[in-house]
Amino acid sequence: MENTNLVKKEFVSVWVRDPQVHKEDFWHAYITYEICLHTNSMCFRKKTSCVRRRYSEFVWLRQKLQNNAVLIELPKLPPGNPFFNLNSDFQITQRMQGLQQFLEAVLQTPLLLSDSRLHLFLQSQLSIAKMDACAQGQTHYTVAQAIQRCVGYTRFPVEEQHQKEDRKTCCDSDCESTTSSGLGNSLGRATPVEEDSSYNESFSHKFHVTTPEAELCSSPSSSPSNQ
Repeated sequence: MENTNLVKKEFVSVWVRDPQVHKEDFWHAYITYEICLHTNSMCFRKKTSCVRRRYSEFVWLRQKLQNNAVLIELPKLPPGNPFFNLNSDFQITQRMQGLQQFLEAVLQTPLLLSDSRLHLFLQSQLSIAKMDACAQGQTHYTVAQAIQRCVGYTRFPVEEQHQKEDRKTCCDSDCESTTSSGLGNSLGRATPVEEDSSYNESFSHKFHVTTPEAELCSSPSSSPSNQ
């Protein structure tokens, strides 16, 4: 008799949106971007999260991922620009799109999903120094604790849709599902998220995944770059 058990479809949806300008003093300012993650993948302990990161932190993340996966050619980040204009909607939008495309590519690379710095970057608000220390076991809290204790807010209109799909899949397969190793490469656009900030840019994509595995909210992260 043919096995009719269906494999539960896993997904990881990521958004980079809502750029906000932060002024350090009269001469220095930088932009942070909201990174929202929604998933049912076993790779992630927390299924929904929103954190804010700046461009220089993306640069740090890419370097750390490259150091730990020397045989993988990592996707490129949008190039740094010493003349980046914080008042240019076009430049901000271009950079935001590039940052999202970078995260999309990273989340499709199974080997990178085991890097604890990636999980801290996406689901905690720790600074660069604290992410490094936590990943090396030099803090009094673990990676999992840092992620779980980061209290954020989520706005995912796609969540209810996925819950309905999950319930339907569960019924169709008698609540039995299996997971395979490896991240799927199929891409689809997720339902846009309404944004009521001054920048109404929402770049949403959905990854369909078939894989397992994963891993204090402190003050907003800080790092040196004025970009």
